Amino acid sequence: MTEPRYLVDDGYMADPSAHVFNGKIYIYPSHDIESGIPENDNGDHFDMRDYHVFSMERIDGEVSDHGVALDVKDIPWAGRQLWDCDIAHKNGTYYLYFPLKDKTDIFRIGVAISDKPEGPFKPLEAPMKGSFSIDPCIFQDDDNAYYMYFGGLWGGQLQRYRNGKAIECGAEPADSEPALPARIARLSENMLEFAEESKPIVILDADGTPLTAGDHDRRFFEASWVHKYKGTYYFSYSTGNTHKLCYATGDNPYGPFTYKGVLLTPVVGWTTHHSILEFEDKWYLFYHDSNPSGGKTWLRSMKVAELEYEPDGAIKTRDGNA
Repeated sequence: MTEPRYLVDDGYMADPSAHVFNGKIYIYPSHDIESGIPENDNGDHFDMRDYHVFSMERIDGEVSDHGVALDVKDIPWAGRQLWDCDIAHKNGTYYLYFPLKDKTDIFRIGVAISDKPEGPFKPLEAPMKGSFSIDPCIFQDDDNAYYMYFGGLWGGQLQRYRNGKAIECGAEPADSEPALPARIARLSENMLEFAEESKPIVILDADGTPLTAGDHDRRFFEASWVHKYKGTYYFSYSTGNTHKLCYATGDNPYGPFTYKGVLLTPVVGWTTHHSILEFEDKWYLFYHDSNPSGGKTWLRSMKVAELEYEPDGAIKTRDGNA
């Protein structure tokens, strides 16, 4: 399969996180709902109240909707806005990690558990201690250690923190200063807590210099994803206001990662968010655009397209408008 394919046509689903469980592909997207709220840079127009889980047995096969897996009304500490989530499986239990604003309108990351990949998921009573911002991505390394990558600027509130601590004035650094990084933390054995304080994911240019905050074409904005290909760690992410998916490579989960290029050019719609999956010896990129909604950036539809590598491990750039 070379041409992109929309996966759902009876609802707006975005930020697809794709995984293989029990020989099937399971997809965990956020759920876009018309809010009637004017669009703004903080994302207040994203009225996301629940998660659905989807599955398919073949990359070109029928997509099954397993219904609501978690609803905001069932989360004890909930305020509003269930944004992008991710999942991990360990010892027969599935752990769904989700960002949600608490009752003070601050994003935290929560955990919900199930004995089935499609859920339903039961949320814990409180968010993860020390968690903040958005876009959790869970990476399981070859030694079965699990790591969470997270963070997002602007509405994702990452600019309100430095070195993992809240600050008085939540502004981005000056253009010439190092860009705000995504964060990483190894998960505890019980998968419910951080086993360490979160650390920065530094992205370097080819000369070994950290990317600056003014380098909007390359710096991290949101949507962390990590996968491993032929022994190399690939950290991919969205540049946000320049609407690209980029990637950088490194030799360990913590980085630093060296910027390599663009894997997807801008799509129709403001945000770009993705996951990368190997299935039956091929690699696939799951992402979204706003074509079916006529370009409305808060009503997005998830897609899948084949991802290809050059012989040297470089990812071939895909056209976001294809």
